[in-house]
Amino acid sequence: MKLCRYGKPGYEKPGVIDGEGRLRDLSKVIDNIGPNELSPRQLRTLSRLKPETMPLVNSMPRYGVPYVGIGKFIAIGLNYSDHAKEAGLPIPSEPIVFMKATTCISGPSDDVIQPRNSTKLDWEVELGAVIGSTAKYVSEAEALSHVAGYCIVNDVSERSFQMATTQWDKGKGFDTAGPIGPWLVTTDEITDPQNLDMALDVNGQRMQTGNTRTMIFSVAKVVSHVSQYMTLLPGDIIATGTPPGVGLGIKPTPVFLKPGDVMTLTIQNLGVQKQRVVAHQG
Repeated sequence: MKLCRYGKPGYEKPGVIDGEGRLRDLSKVIDNIGPNELSPRQLRTLSRLKPETMPLVNSMPRYGVPYVGIGKFIAIGLNYSDHAKEAGLPIPSEPIVFMKATTCISGPSDDVIQPRNSTKLDWEVELGAVIGSTAKYVSEAEALSHVAGYCIVNDVSERSFQMATTQWDKGKGFDTAGPIGPWLVTTDEITDPQNLDMALDVNGQRMQTGNTRTMIFSVAKVVSHVSQYMTLLPGDIIATGTPPGVGLGIKPTPVFLKPGDVMTLTIQNLGVQKQRVVAHQG
């Protein structure tokens, strides 16, 4: 299933994408899409629905974050070997884990607001893995059974903030730094998360191209690793790293985002994100 939420911010309705890519309304079936709906039992119930029997949404509404109740927004740094190389950093011996503030979360087509004093705003297309059932001390072999589905994440980064200290949170957690969506695609449609093409364009120019098969640590490895010291709860999301092509890595002169720039992100079978950069006001 391709689950989503659509409508004005704060007034989103639950939806599902049918086999022809059309948006269908789910509000007569469920009130919202959140941790309860992401449980294996509830997903099995929803999977029995026929999207084509749901009311068709004829307009072109805004897509919101595809589900609510994100308790933890976890991210993995330098998880593609060629991205580590472009950053001039060694291959990590274990996943580099950091947190993005939940207040940074925004919809997949909402504006990215450049924060005050920002000089090095950058992009990162990433695969997000959404937890559907509690995971604590799980093995790599069982890790994916705790994943409800996948979505696109833009790990928007302010490099001058990020590099100011050894902790990355400052450069990764500002408001609008975490667009998620447009859909949450359940695992029945993504049987192999390690073979998904991904790309990011800025103003129509291809900047990032990659495939999840070049991850250093697989989704299963990452989920298992994090669960060894942090209980993962339904609704938690893990952004699993980015392929090469970020602005900071461009040689000889890095390129950064400016107001008016438009980012377009795609991951195979997960839809498209598109955000415009705007300057902070006030």
